Amino acid sequence: MKNRLVQCWHSFRVLPLWVQIWVAGILVPVNALAFLMLDSCAGKLTAIAALFVVLTNIPIMLIERGMSKLMAIPHLIAWYPLVIILIVQLFSTGSRQEAGDMEWTFMILVVFINGISLVFDTKDSIDWFRGNRAIPGHEESNG
Repeated sequence: MKNRLVQCWHSFRVLPLWVQIWVAGILVPVNALAFLMLDSCAGKLTAIAALFVVLTNIPIMLIERGMSKLMAIPHLIAWYPLVIILIVQLFSTGSRQEAGDMEWTFMILVVFINGISLVFDTKDSIDWFRGNRAIPGHEESNG
């Protein structure tokens, strides 16, 4: 198990720096913010989606021993419905007054960040389904 964790860490660290910053410095923190917003509908929905992603991505990462494009598929399952629900809430009549400034700002942030993530995740999912199963940091899978 320790060896698999080391391989996963190595796989993450060989990703381009901007990807590491995006994942560890933006995507994860924005979604983790949901756990400080559990008193709001948007916080609960985002926390559920984030838990789903974590609970599905960790086994994939451990089995694949790194950052597989397969990890994008749970993002699609969680983020598309979440982003759609939040967009509907943002544009619903009266939701601005009901949500309050903090929840409103949080919803915009989640829609923006997870929306960007969906662009990357859609591409990675398509690549994975087309047979690109390379794991960054695994020389044998990278050709």
